Amino acid sequence: MDIRNRLQEGNRNYMKTSDATLRMDTAENGQHPYAIVICCSDSRVVPEKIFSADLGELFVIRVAGNVLDRHQIGSIEYAAEHLHVQHIIMLGHTGCGAVAAALAGGAGGFIRYITDDIQEAIGEERDPDRACCLNVQHGVERLRKEFADHPEIRDVVIEGAVYDIRSGEVRWL
Repeated sequence: MDIRNRLQEGNRNYMKTSDATLRMDTAENGQHPYAIVICCSDSRVVPEKIFSADLGELFVIRVAGNVLDRHQIGSIEYAAEHLHVQHIIMLGHTGCGAVAAALAGGAGGFIRYITDDIQEAIGEERDPDRACCLNVQHGVERLRKEFADHPEIRDVVIEGAVYDIRSGEVRWL
């Protein structure tokens, strides 16, 4: 089966097995997420599954290495201001390839923008798990700084967590 057929079959299965009433409700009445989750693009890290959330419950922003630039920060600002989400979670994960690349000395091409940001966050740390935590904490601190003077966002709860890809557990920092 080629990739497009696999995706189409997956979509047909989704339409058959998902809650059509919930899809219609969110289509007609909008989304009302209770949390913003910034996480890695890693295919093993799926916040809706990790937190047993349904359609419309999480506003998820995915980027390799769960790093932040103006696009992610703008998306967070949108969700906090317009959707009134009052909780932000920066979610790192064990076994992160972007953190591993930063620990190895970085990468070339556009990937460098990700590894440079992670290297700034981890400094001289060489333990992968500790580096992951430092990267998450760096993101949390950046968000707190970015929104400190923002009247509609400064009181939003911002916290970090790390998802263990082996056990499935989320450890809050």
